[in-house]
Amino acid sequence: MKSFKKLDFIIIVLLFVLSFTPNIIFSKSRFNSNKLVYASIKVDGKLYDNIPLSTNNGEKKFNIKSSGGNNSILIKDNTIKVISADCKDDLCIKQGEISKVGENIICLPHKLIIEIKGDEKDSSSDMILSH
Repeated sequence: MKSFKKLDFIIIVLLFVLSFTPNIIFSKSRFNSNKLVYASIKVDGKLYDNIPLSTNNGEKKFNIKSSGGNNSILIKDNTIKVISADCKDDLCIKQGEISKVGENIICLPHKLIIEIKGDEKDSSSDMILSH
């Protein structure tokens, strides 16, 4: 069996680096192509509210009550996070704040999903992004 030579190693590293190039290009264009960023809040699979983040100034706190329990939400500086919950694991609190399109916070015991979405600037674009 032949051993790796220096050129083989360089080619493998180069191909590895090039494999991440499309992901970097498309993720930057996806995050920068939104003029209106908002948080979509769903409870038990039903839309609770859409809250704009890109036009939000100041701080806003509110509670979401569901059949599973209560969550306190904080919106501040174009970010959203869960600050308190009466579930046992508190994983929704540990997920921290989110602000970029595609990020989400999920509280399974309360069936709460907070997802960041955005409206595209140019709707005539033919680019298809998966996520």
